[in-house]
Amino acid sequence: MEKLQALTMTIGWTLIRVTFGFYLAYAHGFDKVFGHAADGTANAVKFSAGVAKLGHPFDWAPLAFAWAAALSEFLGASLLAAGLFTRPAAFFVLFTMAVAIRHHLADGLKDAESAMLYAVPALAFLLGGPGPIALDPIAKKILPMFRKKKEAS
Repeated sequence: MEKLQALTMTIGWTLIRVTFGFYLAYAHGFDKVFGHAADGTANAVKFSAGVAKLGHPFDWAPLAFAWAAALSEFLGASLLAAGLFTRPAAFFVLFTMAVAIRHHLADGLKDAESAMLYAVPALAFLLGGPGPIALDPIAKKILPMFRKKKEAS
């Protein structure tokens, strides 16, 4: 019975992670990174105009922060879906969603709902990791920066 429960928890956690990451990446991030408006303007440029309304002291800041948010939503969410670099990816997604929540709360709770619904799983993955079915364990074996250092005797 315990093995069945562990298996169903593993499958459930993996389904949530993959669905969450895939949907955030392709329903929100992909269009911001690769999309263009009907007039040919890149969506990242239009998105940066919205980011500029948040108020920044430097001229370059809105475009830089817009790209950071768009890449967080696309690349960070894609990494989450794969279970690769899960905790850092979850951190960046969570930070992006926190900014979105702060921005949209000015218009009411309902406008912040989508960002809140993305922030909660991002926090869960930040705290709980990717689960057993993920690429993080493979990365730890292959990439030296993730290997635990042996203590000197």
